[in-house]
Amino acid sequence: MTHKPIELAPRVLSWASIIDQNTADQAAGLGQLDFVSPHIALMPDAHGGKGTAIGTVIPTKGAVIPAAVGVDIGCGMAAVRTIFTADDIAQISLEQLRDEVERSIPLSPGNYNKKIHREHTKARIQELEELAERDDVDLSHSSKWREQLGSLGGGNHFIELCLDGDDNVWCFLHSGSRGVGNKIAQKHIKIATREIAEAGVELAEKDHAYLREGTESFDTYLRELAWAQRFARLNRDEMMDRFVDQLARMMRQAHDDGRISMKVPADSADTEVERVNCHHNYTEKVTINGESVWLTRKGAIDASVGKFGLIPGSMGARSYVVRGRGNAAGLNSAPHGAGRVMSRRQAKKQYTAEDLANRMGDIVYRPGAQWVDEIPDAYKPIDQVMADAEDLVEVVTELRQVLNVKGT
Repeated sequence: MTHKPIELAPRVLSWASIIDQNTADQAAGLGQLDFVSPHIALMPDAHGGKGTAIGTVIPTKGAVIPAAVGVDIGCGMAAVRTIFTADDIAQISLEQLRDEVERSIPLSPGNYNKKIHREHTKARIQELEELAERDDVDLSHSSKWREQLGSLGGGNHFIELCLDGDDNVWCFLHSGSRGVGNKIAQKHIKIATREIAEAGVELAEKDHAYLREGTESFDTYLRELAWAQRFARLNRDEMMDRFVDQLARMMRQAHDDGRISMKVPADSADTEVERVNCHHNYTEKVTINGESVWLTRKGAIDASVGKFGLIPGSMGARSYVVRGRGNAAGLNSAPHGAGRVMSRRQAKKQYTAEDLANRMGDIVYRPGAQWVDEIPDAYKPIDQVMADAEDLVEVVTELRQVLNVKGT
């Protein structure tokens, strides 16, 4: 563990060896807020965001910045190791599996479930309904939130089938709190902006508007934030159950047809060996140096000692299952992915669908120009990000993709 952070600015420590000036300036601006304590940790994948760089870990005393948490509250990763191996899935059509996943999980922004019929979906909706009633969560802005549960979204959200170093098959996905989380976030960003203006507080960056602990608006935000984080977690579990079910169904058919010798359990849940699920856009209360603070991870995962986490590469690159080292200077955090080095607009101007196909190689995906902004060239090299994160996490398992499903 030789990599050490640099003091990028007062109260800003950075683990990013690849960083642009805008990202550095955004971190430095946050470090000037008087309620930041003890310092900001900038992760290896850090890149510019709206008001706050993505890949920033922000401890705050007595306040939370809703725009720093972001609009995709609770966004994160889920991974499941299955009983299957590379030899097993060689006997099924990955193109057909792609089609079945796309059929069972709504993709792209605005695409929701047309009906709710699965028992596990109903159970998760009931849990969220009860949580909203208990904590007085206002969902009047999102009449379709139930239909959103179990849907992927777009951008860098994805569903993948992967193999580890021992050729075990993993199901892997990335998504968050969908439209309902966005509405919750936007509502409270506006409230924070209004309250700061009414208080006559001048901020260098309007998206640093904050809510003060002890106020009704703060308490309401934290309750609704917790609900959105739970929605995001259940959304990933819901999609993962559907993904594993489609894989298991195809493997049972392969067994029945004599293509594989292993007997596949009738219950899809029995094909699952282990599951990891982690947020990377959220706030929680923690103790640092004996003081109670609100820790916001904007594009960062919990890397406390022994904590399992997931760090995906870009489309077509490797991903990692990791275990936290509990680095105090890094605020017990680690990167959440590769991190962009190029805007989506720039990537679409510079690269073509043919370029993306060349980068994807043998990975099964749905070719098209709509995915070009996710080309690996638009991201930091995952190898460098992981090297920068060496003193934050240890690698448990490396995953290589064989199938990728995305929404536009």
